[in-house]
Amino acid sequence: MRRLVFLLLLAVALMAPAAAGAVERTVSVNATVERQVPNDAAEVHFAVSKERAGRAAALRVVALRVKAVIGASQGIAGVGAGDVSTGSISVRRVKRGKKPVYRASEGVTVVTHQPEAAGELVAAGVAAGATSTRGPRFFVGDREAAYDAALVEALEKAKAKAGLLAAAAGARLGPAITIVEGGGVTPVFGPVSEEVGAGKDAPAPPVKPGKSTVEATVAATFALE
Repeated sequence: MRRLVFLLLLAVALMAPAAAGAVERTVSVNATVERQVPNDAAEVHFAVSKERAGRAAALRVVALRVKAVIGASQGIAGVGAGDVSTGSISVRRVKRGKKPVYRASEGVTVVTHQPEAAGELVAAGVAAGATSTRGPRFFVGDREAAYDAALVEALEKAKAKAGLLAAAAGARLGPAITIVEGGGVTPVFGPVSEEVGAGKDAPAPPVKPGKSTVEATVAATFALE
């Protein structure tokens, strides 16, 4: 009797993995979606750097120029109250012949939500006293929304691919078991100008905002029924 019970338990144990394997039938797929999204914002970085015989004099002239750059930038289309920020301030001693002088510098970063006005922004900053510029950097203002839209599209693509594989295997596609995301938004960088000469007649350089690349990848595993 004991031998019979042992044999029955052994048979159940051997059958369990097979049953579990049948329940755990899955299909795993990867899907990638790449979209081009129009840029709706641009960022330009200005720097003001001046040399004077004393520290205070250098800081004073830089402060006046920075205020002028900020004022000029706020008059450009698409630049709001919170779209202008200042960067680090530095004062260092440099040699110019026999007498040392002091160079003071400060940066200003400006964002315009009308990217086609980036050229006017550069010209306005230079005319106001900026001694160097960097940018413009064109980008999508709401990057999260752009990425989310591509992510949903990638999941739908993964589900369609999994459905094809399930049908080919003679099964029906079940619910998703695991979903892993990946990807991001790649902004577009414009040309860089390191040193510029300030002047009231600085021309507005032509700009083209272009599009940013939004890529979303989904790795998903679905149950097979």
